[in-house]
Amino acid sequence: MNCFTVIVGAVVGLFVKRIIGAGAEGRLSGRISDALMKGVALCVLLIGITGAIKTQNVIIVIVSMVIGAVIGELCNLEGLVERLGKKIEDKTRGRFGSVAQGFVTASLLFCVGSMAIVGALNGGLMRDHEMLYTKSLLDMISSFVLASSLGIGVIFSAAFVLVYQGSITLLAAWVAPLLSEVTIVEMSAVGSLLIVALALNMLGITKIKVMNYVPAIFIPIIIFLFI
Repeated sequence: MNCFTVIVGAVVGLFVKRIIGAGAEGRLSGRISDALMKGVALCVLLIGITGAIKTQNVIIVIVSMVIGAVIGELCNLEGLVERLGKKIEDKTRGRFGSVAQGFVTASLLFCVGSMAIVGALNGGLMRDHEMLYTKSLLDMISSFVLASSLGIGVIFSAAFVLVYQGSITLLAAWVAPLLSEVTIVEMSAVGSLLIVALALNMLGITKIKVMNYVPAIFIPIIIFLFI
């Protein structure tokens, strides 16, 4: 359901983007796209800040970011995503513009929050899908907004949502003991910090390789195993 709503929202967003592009010429079209991008970036920044300040232990966030950055740089996750996006662009002959930015931005936005983790656990353990249905609706709205500014890459984030949340749901019985309430809070805080970095990139303030920090989201699980 969540995967489907992301696709629907993104398709509608792309349709709206095309209408705006067709209805506005030259500099006006560029101004609309730029204004829309910055507006979305500010909203993403707000989401990231409100999530990051919920941390109960800043030290865990710092350690997670440091270890995650080392792992991400060694694996060069950003490069892998860029190459994947480039392959998609080549296959579509570049008709849809950049794929990687929309894919990374949407994937992190949809998957780093507590609703993704708790909703998937509830679905797998208790067959309670209410939280995932609520998240699906919110993600449909978000994918519409993101696709209208970042393009077709947002659609491909649906695959990431399916694999990420689907894995947690299917493995819920084994994963649940590792994901206490405090662990989920710190994972969400780290993820929200990455969302802040995404927003800064979208605003053109920084050029952070956000995907290389993704392993940091899972470091709190390891930390709490030894606390």
